[in-house]
Amino acid sequence: MLGMRFGVNMVEPGSRAEFVDKVRRAEDLGFDVVTVADHLGMPAPFPALVLAAEATSRVRLGTFVLNAPFYHPAVLARDVATTDQYSGGRLELGLGAGYVREEFEAAGLPWPGRRVDHVERTVVELRKLFADPEYQPRPAQDGGPPLMLGGWGDRMLTLAAEHADTIALTGAPTAKGGGLVGLAGADAFAERVSFVRSRLGGRMAEINVLVQMVVVTDDRRAALTDLQRFAPDMSVDAIGELPTLLVGSVPEIVAQIERMREKFGITYVSVLERSLDAFAPVLEQLR
Repeated sequence: MLGMRFGVNMVEPGSRAEFVDKVRRAEDLGFDVVTVADHLGMPAPFPALVLAAEATSRVRLGTFVLNAPFYHPAVLARDVATTDQYSGGRLELGLGAGYVREEFEAAGLPWPGRRVDHVERTVVELRKLFADPEYQPRPAQDGGPPLMLGGWGDRMLTLAAEHADTIALTGAPTAKGGGLVGLAGADAFAERVSFVRSRLGGRMAEINVLVQMVVVTDDRRAALTDLQRFAPDMSVDAIGELPTLLVGSVPEIVAQIERMREKFGITYVSVLERSLDAFAPVLEQLR
């Protein structure tokens, strides 16, 4: 599908051999981007991306997304620049404000704190450092890697509209006590897209969605009915319109992605690692 990108987000810990096998498979299947998440209990993002760079030759490599309050901007700039250099300029930097309260407590950081303020300071500082011709280590890409900002609330999406090359819509709001509050419906998703467009002021930015589950089946209705257990307040038809779930036969999922592009302007679809193989025939048809 011309103009679309497709990524897979790696989240499961495992051995070196297992990770290398997964990223090579993703590249062989035709994914455009391999990303890694940033949560305690998962592999550290930057070492994982350097390993992915060694194991692949074509795919872009990214963080999806770094919990920015975990990082001091100056230290992060060093790690970003080194990883970009060692990956041959294939890095894409994704940043977010974090949403898991227990991780903040484990790291000794206040919750809720001023998380979005920290993301903004980080973006500004990275841009300043990478614009300095004397800065070392140098990133391979001029001015540093492309920037993705992920979120759902007004402040984070406003920041993304101002700075990001890619705006990742989480598809779920963050609860005051931490965690995500279910999957947002299609109308809420459309409202968030409209909000972002209004803040972009004509500036072009890629819109991303992270798909939580891919179910390839010849009985779409039955599969959606089964998924209703995760969203009991939604009708089966409403669940079928969620951008964060891809359900149906391969042609039906292809058609759903086409509708997502037309309705929401989504041009970058990411799936979770558990859906790597399920999405493979869809990706083949899309290509």
